[in-house]
Amino acid sequence: MPLMLAAIWQYRGFISGSVQREFQTRYRNSLLGALWTVLNPLAMILVYTLVFSSVMGNRLAGHASGFAYSIYLCAGIFTWALFAEITTRSTNVFIEHANLIKKLSFPRICLPVVVVLNALVNFGIIFGLFIAFLAVSGNLPGWPLAALVPLLLVEVLFAIGLGMVLGVLNVFFRDVGQAFTIVLQFWFWFTPVVYVATALPVEVRGLLSWNPLYGVIAGFQRVLVDGAWPEWSGLLPAAILGVLLCALGMRLFRGRVGEMVDEL
Repeated sequence: MPLMLAAIWQYRGFISGSVQREFQTRYRNSLLGALWTVLNPLAMILVYTLVFSSVMGNRLAGHASGFAYSIYLCAGIFTWALFAEITTRSTNVFIEHANLIKKLSFPRICLPVVVVLNALVNFGIIFGLFIAFLAVSGNLPGWPLAALVPLLLVEVLFAIGLGMVLGVLNVFFRDVGQAFTIVLQFWFWFTPVVYVATALPVEVRGLLSWNPLYGVIAGFQRVLVDGAWPEWSGLLPAAILGVLLCALGMRLFRGRVGEMVDEL
């Protein structure tokens, strides 16, 4: 692990350049350029707010604010999107950069790091606008907002651990990436993002304890909707699994990195 961290630090220029290049490539031929990074999430926030609060009149039980359900929805969807982006892109990162891996000599571990940083940049822009919306609408939480940092760390730890394992396996078994896309769809609907947990039947609600993301996303929603501290015990499944998956992912990566090059 110390050697890998040293390699990442040594190639920090390569990592930062890759993140910057991908960000620029995304909007290279558009007239508004990087302004789309603001317009897209801003439009999403406004649509959710107008449709669910004003048009459909959705209300969250126990909350007088008309924005409560929109905030609940945004908190869940933005958090899920970060997890989905990291895991999906990590699953395919070695295959997508096969030519780079075969032609250049550099620590391959830099590629998952680039994926995480790109996802965090996108998330930071979207979530920054969301926080600004909360401030303007008078729904900004108080001190519990600080809990978003450990919540984010646990989510990223779990996502990159799972992504690393899937990424290595996908090099040798290409069905892994296809299967995970299907699993992710079911996983989304098994997580209270667009609905509240209490809407589920009692017998189904008990199964949520097997979903490691439930505690993380519920934590984000609790902070942003209720202005309360998250249930810290709910983060333990994702945190423990994240550590185990990261250890397994690193072990697989170190043991198979040579074979990966031949396979690609």
